[in-house]
Amino acid sequence: MSSVIAVDLGGTKLTTAVVDPAGRVTARRKQPVEHGGLEVTVAQIAAGVRETLAASPAADVQAVGLIIPGIFDASTGSGWAPNLWGHDHVPLLSALRTALDLPVTIDSDRAGYVLGEQWLGAARGCNDVIFLAVGTGIGAGILSGGRLINGAGGIAGAVGWFALNPQSREEYNRVGCWEAESAGPALARRLHAASGEEVVAAARRGDAAALAAIEENARYLGLGIANLVSVLNPEMIVLGGGLMQAGDLFLPAIRQVLPLWAQPVSARQVRIELTQLGEDAGLLGAARLALNTIGI
Repeated sequence: MSSVIAVDLGGTKLTTAVVDPAGRVTARRKQPVEHGGLEVTVAQIAAGVRETLAASPAADVQAVGLIIPGIFDASTGSGWAPNLWGHDHVPLLSALRTALDLPVTIDSDRAGYVLGEQWLGAARGCNDVIFLAVGTGIGAGILSGGRLINGAGGIAGAVGWFALNPQSREEYNRVGCWEAESAGPALARRLHAASGEEVVAAARRGDAAALAAIEENARYLGLGIANLVSVLNPEMIVLGGGLMQAGDLFLPAIRQVLPLWAQPVSARQVRIELTQLGEDAGLLGAARLALNTIGI
């Protein structure tokens, strides 16, 4: 049976897996990401692919799908990932095609998340879906009419830059308003905590200040989600990312804010759900990218 190699390249970890057309993972390898530029990244991906193939020797692998934590411009084959090789746009596709004797397809991690959830997760059967990743940052993978929305330069989905507060702050210039008010660091800042996880733990213990901080984060999340709903009229928005591991704490306020700000008909139509695939959403989305290229 034909299979593909899925590669989820993150800022801190690299996961490679052999995935069959039913979404079954027959081999998997996870390792810390090595930093040092394009050559280091390509060498590590190529080694990971070879080692994963060796762990599943019977697999008839036909293609590789890769997602990256940044921007991929399909018109030039260049990738931008500041946490890995700085702010340069590097010739990622051509370098990988040289290193791997297989067809290679690349997209952003947010594109991988939404493809994974549409294929095997919460959004199965949906053609108009947004995956909102909320962790250290905020980004959105967007499917409209079953097609990925990438934009002119692969930048579509950089929703952390939504302008939600007319009183600008310096931090907005670095990461965008929505991200500054809704991502994990914002939650930590509201309680002067070391991390968003620390605030979540306090909230689960019933700490009133922590619960208030979560409600404020969730209110901003609801505002941004309302904008997405009004612009794109999705069937579903899937919430994932590190902070949404505690999504049950955020959902009540998000669902309360949404109908107050979104286009009314779209607000009634949309479903807001938590990811069903967790950290595998991107990996399976990368597999889906590769399967699409070989017509499966």
